[in-house]
Amino acid sequence: MIDKTYQKKHELWLSILFASFAIEDETIKSRLYDFSQIAFRHMKWLGKEILQNGNDYNYDRDMLLLKREDSFEILHALTQEINDIQNIYPQNALGSRMKTDDNYLLSYIDEILNDERNNKKITAFNMQREWEDLDQAQIDALTLFLFDESYKEYELILIYAYMQARTKDLLQFDIYQDLIDESHFHLKSFGNMMAKLGILALPRQLHEMTYIVKDHDQFIKDGIDEEIAAKEMCKALSDAIKDEKLSKFFDFINYQENYHIELMKKLLK
Repeated sequence: MIDKTYQKKHELWLSILFASFAIEDETIKSRLYDFSQIAFRHMKWLGKEILQNGNDYNYDRDMLLLKREDSFEILHALTQEINDIQNIYPQNALGSRMKTDDNYLLSYIDEILNDERNNKKITAFNMQREWEDLDQAQIDALTLFLFDESYKEYELILIYAYMQARTKDLLQFDIYQDLIDESHFHLKSFGNMMAKLGILALPRQLHEMTYIVKDHDQFIKDGIDEEIAAKEMCKALSDAIKDEKLSKFFDFINYQENYHIELMKKLLK
């Protein structure tokens, strides 16, 4: 039986995460991102508990990322979503933990909403596509890269989490955790860049054939090929963009992919 609580937690994780991308205030952005990481840990624990109970979960989604006009619109919608999920949590220690974490997030949101100075205009969805001194060709290249790579990082987070929940091999578990953590950082970086360009959007939904892996070694080999392709995209973008800070950032991501490949090779041994 597929557990729908997991789907709602998955959607809430994305809602908190993308709220952190959309809101420009650095303090609020950082705190919301921290709460999104807590929500992702909830997903990890919830998935493990579902499997132990002989049930299953998937990565289906019904949510939309609505284009909000200001910070308070985002936070009011997030408050409603958090309140809605409370009654479907399991009646056990994990359910209690998720509720108390959510309640603390609600109290933080209330604190923000009580100060009108925190209500700022949202530009993450305005499609303006401007970035300092980049010309249109460079912005086009950056836009294409961000859409492709934000989906790839979201996909990898969920696939590795799915496989981590099902492995009994400690080495595999540790490597999956490292890869998940790295992809979280990349997704955060790309999501904030998309918001700055005014093109923030949810990654497309995963088809179950993406994360239900039949041949583990072939999946890892394909993943290595994908990392090599991502390295080439980073290198090409670094060369194409005439912005020193951005070029250094994409070189940095490119070099990180080298170590990802080495981690994945260990999974083949």
